[in-house]
Amino acid sequence: MSTESAETPAFRYTAGLAGEIEQRWQKHWEEQGTFHAPNPVGPLAGEVPADKLFVQDMFPYPSGAGLHVGHPLGFIGTDVFARYHRMNGRNVLHTMGFDAFGLPAEQYAVQTGQHPRHTTEENIRTYLRQIRRLGLGHDERRRISTIDPDYYRWTQWIFLQIFESWYDAEAGRARPISELVAQFESGEREAPGGWADLSKAERERVLGEYRLAYLSEAPVNWCPGLGTVLANEEVTADGRSERGDFPVFRRSLRQWMMRITAYADRLVDDLDRLDWPDKVKAMQRNWIGRSQGARVRFAVGGSAIEVFTTRPDTLFGATYLVLAPEHPLVDAITTADAVDAVAAYRREVGRKSELDRQENKEKTGVFTGSFAVNPVNGAKLPVYVADYVLMGYGTGAIMAVPGQDQRDWDFAKAFDLPVIRTVQPPADFDGEAFTGTGPAVNSGFLDGLDVADAKKRIIAWLEEEGHGEGTVQFKLRDWLFSRQRYWGEPFPIVYDEDGTPVAVPESALPIELPDIDDYSPRTFDPEDADSQPSPPLSRAAEWTKVVLDLGDGPREYRREVNTMPNWAGSCWYQLRYVDPTESSRFVNAENERYWLGPQASRGASDPGGVDLYIGGVEHAVLHLLYSRFWQKVLFDLGHLSGDEPYRRLFNQGMVEAYAYRDARRVPVPAEQVEERDGKYFYEGEEVTREYGKMGKSLKNVVTPDEMCDKYGADTFRLYEMSMGPMDVSRPWATKDVVGAQRFLQRLWRNLVDETTGELRVVDTPATEDELRLLHRTIDGVRDDYANLRYNTAGAKLIELNNYVTKHHPSGAPRDLAVPLVLMLAPLSPHVAEELWSKLGNATSLAHGPFPVADAKYLVEDTAEYPIQVNGKVRARVVVAASASPDEVKATALADEKVVELLGGKEPRKVIVVPGRLVNVVL
Repeated sequence: MSTESAETPAFRYTAGLAGEIEQRWQKHWEEQGTFHAPNPVGPLAGEVPADKLFVQDMFPYPSGAGLHVGHPLGFIGTDVFARYHRMNGRNVLHTMGFDAFGLPAEQYAVQTGQHPRHTTEENIRTYLRQIRRLGLGHDERRRISTIDPDYYRWTQWIFLQIFESWYDAEAGRARPISELVAQFESGEREAPGGWADLSKAERERVLGEYRLAYLSEAPVNWCPGLGTVLANEEVTADGRSERGDFPVFRRSLRQWMMRITAYADRLVDDLDRLDWPDKVKAMQRNWIGRSQGARVRFAVGGSAIEVFTTRPDTLFGATYLVLAPEHPLVDAITTADAVDAVAAYRREVGRKSELDRQENKEKTGVFTGSFAVNPVNGAKLPVYVADYVLMGYGTGAIMAVPGQDQRDWDFAKAFDLPVIRTVQPPADFDGEAFTGTGPAVNSGFLDGLDVADAKKRIIAWLEEEGHGEGTVQFKLRDWLFSRQRYWGEPFPIVYDEDGTPVAVPESALPIELPDIDDYSPRTFDPEDADSQPSPPLSRAAEWTKVVLDLGDGPREYRREVNTMPNWAGSCWYQLRYVDPTESSRFVNAENERYWLGPQASRGASDPGGVDLYIGGVEHAVLHLLYSRFWQKVLFDLGHLSGDEPYRRLFNQGMVEAYAYRDARRVPVPAEQVEERDGKYFYEGEEVTREYGKMGKSLKNVVTPDEMCDKYGADTFRLYEMSMGPMDVSRPWATKDVVGAQRFLQRLWRNLVDETTGELRVVDTPATEDELRLLHRTIDGVRDDYANLRYNTAGAKLIELNNYVTKHHPSGAPRDLAVPLVLMLAPLSPHVAEELWSKLGNATSLAHGPFPVADAKYLVEDTAEYPIQVNGKVRARVVVAASASPDEVKATALADEKVVELLGGKEPRKVIVVPGRLVNVVL
């Protein structure tokens, strides 16, 4: 709260006065619909200029903990950008919704029995109160929440579009599944067993091999701590759940999958069309993991083990094969005398996390009893099962070349298997596996070739002999889309008596969640191969059974009891921001084209999408990859005009903070720590300081509410934007906030009498020099705002205000005051609106005008030259901007410091670099 004394002038810009101003203008903006962005058509239609801007924050989750000062960094950044462009006459769409399904509310419901909707809606109210206090210029009419049935109706509709589609590789796009059925019916495409002779269930199984959303019995990431399965992307590098940090294990379950791998090439190639940080593009490319190589088939009994390798040139060095424990061929090739050992080993591996398997330095495995044939030389290679090979990567089988791979070397040594080098290491190499390049050795017809030529030769041989083919492989795997949770979007799918999945009609959407008494998932025992999870929805007996007439009379069906992952609602929310009131479709085509369509002015390769998307780099893979996939499917099906959701991406940094721990390493309240002589003390005891993420567990949280109470929202906004570049993490220091407050107080005093509240602006014209300073400031601030350099924009405004403070103590010239207020508005909008009103303006400044620099004041009349003497700057001279090199030279040599250094002698050389410097060599 404000600590001002009773003697404080009535109109001094204190936290109390700031709060009054901020509440008044927030109410005004709301009543006037100041930030309403008109659509071309529909309920939100209005007069729309051609120049539009769609600015979007990454979907926030409404946490029960509320906001700390790190959360609004990106929100304020987008608001400053939106306000600047709105003041320049652009139609700006800026709003915010809530990604409101998710585990935290469900876990709280399990603990308390309180419905997740109640908890989530309460959190949303808290969140809205906090962000509204910051004066964010959102179009409130466009707010959405993923838990609203009117929203997830369309999430379910999009799922149906994906379910009813297949990817035509020849056409390079998704097509309706009905077109594939027509091909089977006409004989244009042959169905296994003949389409006409297949039953309904058999036909569905065939179509399931093509659908972009399909059911699969496959190894999945099972997380007992969360009672659900996770997508690969939700598992950290150390084999634990991204949320909750629980261990994750592999288990085979029947789950919904999305065939994102069909789009792998497009997802990689189209990154070149996006204005995204290089780091994010690299992360996506690495996750997709496109690599050139070959598939090689090794005969074993009556079957064949297929491996993918990026080094087919090392095929002559393969001395054994390894299958992942989950590989479907394990049972088929394991001999009778090895069955028990293999089964025991697989049970043991089932208790390990993926990370444990990858990082286990002690190589373990078990021989299946079978041998495979190396196609290049007929050598018999023992086939092992080992935990360091994962079913989710490649084909789940590897050819082991210990001479060229250290993991294979370690395994070969552990099991006394031979090592054959196929690449000649240098003479001084004394290591184990050699992973460098060199000529092929011990490789028959490849000997002497370099790696690149050997690859081409062996691939050609494999294809000629029918033992394999060159191919492109991806690390990317299909997206696991089922969750054994309650608090998520229900699938718009039912099952008939044969267990065949059937899409519900669009008229039945939304499929709403039923109320249940117990929200906890029933997990299963990893030791029991027959145990299965029991999702919470499976206990809603009346809901799970439904009678529908799908064209063949009323029949009873069984609903899908898994729910969608929380990623579903955030894959497409920018489309609903465009048209939140549209009831007949997920987005009106004309409105979508206006806000999100490709723009001819950007060239033929423009992908369309949100003009500026700001959020944390932690979403570089998951959310962005999924959103791009959904966008491309909807584009292929003709529902959208652009094939990318986010044209430009900007990652803001983090606000970090100091935390303090006592002698027991227990965190203590940061705000109660005192600094004395470079040391830190809490309640008289010395504590240690560390630096990192702000959070409740470290007791170093500072909330925006605290800052608004103590300084005002405008001061808080200005400080956050002034702390450093937007894309760089920065330390929070509450004591430094006062600097931003003092700037606003000085500016207020320059324009307003603190005793009477009257305006202190004079009509005395600004001088020529003042106009030059002003227009240089305008030019710099415009460039800074356009490029999200808010810290330097703020510095330029402080410099201009300091000039006014020093040179106009009796009142600011209107010529300087008006543009100063307008330039401040994106950063500190409430106080700017108040000053704009006091300057005699009846309307808000939210729509401008933003000052424009007059070019004539940007041309310099003079130029300053530093003078280097023997390489060190010794003096500076100012000359006319039009001065010739000879005139610059003469002025430099006449400078008293240079004269003193010359000591009456002539310089050996004088070099004049026009517009830059003078170099004098003694």
